[in-house]
Amino acid sequence: QVQLVESGGGLVQAGDSLRLSCAASGRTLRGYAVGWFRQAPGKEREFVAAISVIRISTYGADSVKGRFTISRDNNKDTVYLQMNSLKPEDTAVYYCAAGSTLAVVKDRPDYWGQGTQVTVSS
Repeated sequence: QVQLVESGGGLVQAGDSLRLSCAASGRTLRGYAVGWFRQAPGKEREFVAAISVIRISTYGADSVKGRFTISRDNNKDTVYLQMNSLKPEDTAVYYCAAGSTLAVVKDRPDYWGQGTQVTVSS
């Protein structure tokens, strides 16, 4: 069993940056593809980005491409989501998820974190 813990969320102003972290307890993340999803109030959960074991990354909505970067540090056993030039529409609960492959993470992750709130004020 993998327990995922997100951190790094908060309240920021438009144009600011945040870095979210996803760490695991119970088992290492090194053998898993890891992704980020977000869910805004009244909206469905949305795929944001994912990274494979060998650091192949993929991104979801066009609105985050060029502004968000996913990365992983195997020494720290942590996956990051660097979010730059934040906009009010980025406001959501951000979830970390893990699975055996990128496809699994994107479509049906095996594990989910509890989420971290990101609020961007205008």
